[in-house]
Amino acid sequence: MKETIKKYRRYFSDERFWEKLRGHARNAGVKIVYTALLLFYAYRRKETPTWARSIILGVLGYFLAPIDLIPDLTPILGYTDDLGVLAFGLVTIAAYVNQEVRQKARGRLHQWFGEFDEAELKEVDEQL
Repeated sequence: MKETIKKYRRYFSDERFWEKLRGHARNAGVKIVYTALLLFYAYRRKETPTWARSIILGVLGYFLAPIDLIPDLTPILGYTDDLGVLAFGLVTIAAYVNQEVRQKARGRLHQWFGEFDEAELKEVDEQL
């Protein structure tokens, strides 16, 4: 899967990432947004090695790609493939998701969602 993900790196940019999250956060849901934010902030850590950054770029590029296995506009199922790919990336680079990364991601979630069910975040954190 790592090789397949690499072709999506070209779709990633900071601007596209923030644009998609701002525009689709509510539709995507807390779990998907939290996972994407964890990956993004792990990518930004200087301690994250090149191989892990490469995986993160591919995974986030897939999330941002205009062509999707299941279109994101499809109700309920639209983000299912994204969640699977994001979860793969997160588990692969989990060693680089520290407390600071989690705090930044949670802070951004509170900005966008206000109050939310913390159990959804626990599901993601348990993968780490």
